[in-house]
Amino acid sequence: MERRLAAVLAADMVGYSRLMDVDEQGTLARLRTHRIELIDPSIAKNRGSIIKTTGDGMLVEFPSVCDAVACAAEVQQRMRRRNADVAPDQRIQFRVGINLGDIIFEDGDIYGSGVNVAARLEQFAGTGDVCISAAVYDQVRRIGELQFEDLGPQQLKNIAEPVQVYRLLLEAEADTAAPDQDAATTEPVAVVKPSLAVLPFANMSGDPEQEFFADGLTEDILTELSRRHELFVISRNSTFVYKGQAVNIREVAEKLGARYIVEGSVRKAGNRLRVTVQLIDSCNDSHIWAEKYDRTLDDIFEIQDEVTSAIVATLPGRIEAAQQDEVSRKKPASLAAYECVLAAKVLHHRSTAEDNAKAMELIDRAVELDPEYAHAHAWRGCIRGQAWGYGWCDDPKGMLELALASIQKAASMDDNDADVHRLMAAVSILQENLDQAQYHQERALSLNPNYDLVVVQMGELLTWQGRPEEGAEWIKKGMRLNPHFPVRFWSHLGKAHFTARLYEEALTDFKRLPALDAVQTGLVAACNSWLGNTQQAQDCVARIRVLQPEATAEGLLAGLHYGRKEDAEHFTEGLRKAGLD
Repeated sequence: MERRLAAVLAADMVGYSRLMDVDEQGTLARLRTHRIELIDPSIAKNRGSIIKTTGDGMLVEFPSVCDAVACAAEVQQRMRRRNADVAPDQRIQFRVGINLGDIIFEDGDIYGSGVNVAARLEQFAGTGDVCISAAVYDQVRRIGELQFEDLGPQQLKNIAEPVQVYRLLLEAEADTAAPDQDAATTEPVAVVKPSLAVLPFANMSGDPEQEFFADGLTEDILTELSRRHELFVISRNSTFVYKGQAVNIREVAEKLGARYIVEGSVRKAGNRLRVTVQLIDSCNDSHIWAEKYDRTLDDIFEIQDEVTSAIVATLPGRIEAAQQDEVSRKKPASLAAYECVLAAKVLHHRSTAEDNAKAMELIDRAVELDPEYAHAHAWRGCIRGQAWGYGWCDDPKGMLELALASIQKAASMDDNDADVHRLMAAVSILQENLDQAQYHQERALSLNPNYDLVVVQMGELLTWQGRPEEGAEWIKKGMRLNPHFPVRFWSHLGKAHFTARLYEEALTDFKRLPALDAVQTGLVAACNSWLGNTQQAQDCVARIRVLQPEATAEGLLAGLHYGRKEDAEHFTEGLRKAGLD
């Protein structure tokens, strides 16, 4: 036996049995994701050692009391941010107890009163809380950024003497009230969402270099509106088709499928900014609301918030304010960094090698100016992912590693950015971890339900999970959100239809693509094989051998991400029937 003084952290998941009873697979997947991305990295960063785990809890030893408390604070605060948009009865939450005492190490486990007190403090703690003993408090009470509530002496179960207990005060206290049982059983009411399109704001500065500012402000207002669950917001890709054009509001509204149109202008001179905005009902061409903002650039975020709130407040059929679920994105500390991100986004959307290189320089500058700006890190990963995907780099492997590192960095910093979770879901799909992808995909949807890229990616994920019919419906919804959607959406829909054994529909989808890569050609070959179109299937195999002379059925399967064995075999068998082994 070995004895030594150590800090012991005991953690337990609240409501584990109830959540497992409702959704065993989903609960385990979410818990595993939290462990991999948040809890275990925080323990390692703070020099902790996991002694043992149970299904819903763990025992961790730290050489330093300060490290133990810092780890607990980080985990609980980030878990609260992660739970911000999760229904109360579906949240994964922990309670934590920390004690400093003499412990016994034997056969890979720890024993002694130091461990027992930590375990009892954990049981005493409330949901999402961290409770510590007086021995721990004496060591950390002088750390300036930490605050505690004195709960007085408490008689803990099977501990002879009362223990003086302190509760760590965390930011943004989570709402731990039990869900309303009556509300949970009430039939949902169908709501017709007002449809809205935001046209590109006109740059009135007379300076072409400020074009990105007008575009970026438009995009940010559009994104903030998209976060409102009560709105159906047309995507940026569709509305920016009308950039620089004199438009007929009724015609544009009809083409986009939007009743309400937002248009405006930006005039930027030095440190002064004037933004004019108006909201138009396209049915009768009437101006519902208009406003002018004269501010300094330091007020840009307040301008966005005011414009967004004013528009939503005037829209007919809006949901009551108490039911609105607005998620505010973390604001950057540096305005210069913010402008760099806006410019980088504009260049990224142009999808050329030259613009990608310029976007990379700008996004790197944004991160340099504000290292804590999570949204900049997310777009750094997205822009590098674009370079990797299109082959605009000399070192594809290195570029992909940089993209993944940036996305993971963003995820560790801000849990309330839809782009962060969209990209984390995409990474998880590439890594064949569909459970982890589902967690991030659901988070992205809760944060921005009208983001066409998020909606379409949900359809992709459902296809890989073996639910292609549902996947196709999500992809079609994304197409409706963005009437000028990228042509690659047809590829996603074709994959869903093929997986659903709807071969004719899949062939129609793939015909809409201007060119097919080897995997897409393989899907067309498999469709024809299962339809009995032998010659067409063989012609596709011939084209595959031109595109990839060494291609095999298993090799092409690697470009897909099926979670079910039968779906993977459905693809490879179709190729073998066409003559590709």
